[in-house]
Amino acid sequence: ALRVLRPLLEDPQLPKVCHNAKYDLEVLARYDVPVRNVAFDTMIAAYLLNEKALGLKDLAFSRLGVEMQPIKALLGTGRSQTTMAQVPIQTASSYSCADADMTWRLQAIFEKDLRKRGLWQLFTQVEMPVLPVLMDMEMQGVNLDVAFLGKMSVVFAEQLKALEMQIYEAVGHQFNINSPQQLSGVLFNELKLTHQKRTKTGYSTDASVLEDLRGLHPVIELLLEFRQVSKLKSTYVDALPALINPRTGRVHTSFNQTATATGRLSSSDPNLQNIPIRTELGRQVRRAFVAPDGDKACLLLSADYSQIEVRILAHMSQDPTLLDAFANEEDVHASTAAQVFGVQRQSVTPDMRRVAKTINFGVIYGISEFGLAQRTDLSRKDAAEFISAYFRRYAMVKEYMESTKQQARQEGYVQTLLGRRRYIPEIDSPNGQVRSAAERMAINMPVQGTAADITKLAMILVQRELEKGGWRTKMVLQVHDELVFETPEEEAEAVSGMIKQKMESALALSVPLKVDVKMGKNWGDLS
Repeated sequence: ALRVLRPLLEDPQLPKVCHNAKYDLEVLARYDVPVRNVAFDTMIAAYLLNEKALGLKDLAFSRLGVEMQPIKALLGTGRSQTTMAQVPIQTASSYSCADADMTWRLQAIFEKDLRKRGLWQLFTQVEMPVLPVLMDMEMQGVNLDVAFLGKMSVVFAEQLKALEMQIYEAVGHQFNINSPQQLSGVLFNELKLTHQKRTKTGYSTDASVLEDLRGLHPVIELLLEFRQVSKLKSTYVDALPALINPRTGRVHTSFNQTATATGRLSSSDPNLQNIPIRTELGRQVRRAFVAPDGDKACLLLSADYSQIEVRILAHMSQDPTLLDAFANEEDVHASTAAQVFGVQRQSVTPDMRRVAKTINFGVIYGISEFGLAQRTDLSRKDAAEFISAYFRRYAMVKEYMESTKQQARQEGYVQTLLGRRRYIPEIDSPNGQVRSAAERMAINMPVQGTAADITKLAMILVQRELEKGGWRTKMVLQVHDELVFETPEEEAEAVSGMIKQKMESALALSVPLKVDVKMGKNWGDLS
């Protein structure tokens, strides 16, 4: 069958229509079958069109009224479950042809809808071209220092033991730290701290609750640190070595193109996008991701967009003060601090700049006075005054935020510069809390979604140039606004200039995009 199908799959003149193409393409690539001209992925189209369920059978039912045969009807379930290889040819053929038929029928409907909603350009110029880039990254994988992780596991275990003893000392007795019920009893019954969310078994002790309790008792800081060390140890330090592919000797994450409401990529099995970047513990974990040594000695190269979301906010709001700061290549956080604190630039202190940085990024997420006070040393009163002063200085930012919320109310959705939409029906909710969350979502999505679109465009441009120039450098990771590459030492300097140039030219804005490039032997040193 492969001998017959290979010429068709490899023919660049023959467009291919798939559902969840990346999965099929990777399977075929392992059999040395490069599938050329993948023109349409119905799963990605359904994602852009905001379909509730993205599975082929769900879409066939909701859009075509066809109830497809479930896979368990072929393979069975439980102990009697078999594999596709054991299914009679005629039965497997009928099932597979139905998959192909439904995909083909959905393609016609989805193409029409994408064009009608102004999403065709986003689909054909961003989402489909980035698909093979993600596939290459997944197949390339990343290199790990297993011995380093082994040592780190021992260190983390010792840290957890020490933290455990400090926690017991702080409350005066031992208890099961990992039991939400016991912890709730200690915090809210014994220590009389203010409780918030109620659960079936007592009051919640989740991360957001503990964050709100910071400063009220010494045990809170210890608990937060205990949880962070414990999570990093179990999720990464101990788990990653077991995920190394025995054939390649590397870890291969999956990049999910249809998982987020903003268009951002996510990663899973393992999730490499959730390793903390701002903590020393997170940086230690990142040091386990290394460039190969020996005959194929490489460096890791990190190319990170600088303040991309604030730059997009400047473009979208057209606020003159913010535009000028970027046009003049000023430190935008220091400029904001000077504007809002009413001091000269040279008089801005590190603390002033830190507060300004918090609000510059926080505005994109609709930060409140309470949120700003939590993240800084300001009182709620001072935080409220700071936010008021910010919007007096950046009046067009405030205007942009209000007009975006208004658009969400009128149209039912907000969109990125490239037309990616997010529908927000909760914007009209009678529940004030739900409505406020929807308003924050409306403000954030166009900015964060545009940043995601720009990053995808950059990945496409860089990958094309790497292939065209015959470079041996490989893109291995994408984490938020950062791209990570594995580059031979002799190529490093030349390729870094190309990557920076392509990323900075991905999309023309009213302010320049800026990319910081760093190189080293491990990922942690680039953070």
